[in-house]
Amino acid sequence: MSKPTQPTALNDDAIKQRLADELPDWEYDGQWIRRKFKTGGWQHTLMCVNALGYLAEAACHHPDLNVSYGHFTVKLATHSADGITDLDFALAKKMQDLLLWHPTPDDDTPFEGYEALMKKKWTR
Repeated sequence: MSKPTQPTALNDDAIKQRLADELPDWEYDGQWIRRKFKTGGWQHTLMCVNALGYLAEAACHHPDLNVSYGHFTVKLATHSADGITDLDFALAKKMQDLLLWHPTPDDDTPFEGYEALMKKKWTR
């Protein structure tokens, strides 16, 4: 098995362009890419953070998390590259896909979903 290559940090212009194209709800502050997720409350926040922990462990790439009652912030950077890399974008996309998924009326799944049953917003 070959050894993985060291990730390379992207330049500021590339980061900003990729965020605009791929992750428009995320922002770049020169050190991290980050996104604040709002939840339905403490229980939802904890469930989301635990799910993110699973993804991060599976990827072996770990975000910084700021956790509060009805929201949390995910911050990603690749410390070994001293910047933002493809790894950060890949994990951000996986996290966002997981956290924002919910059944909709036009879905082909049999799930009713939290928003329909409880008449409350899920993660956004």
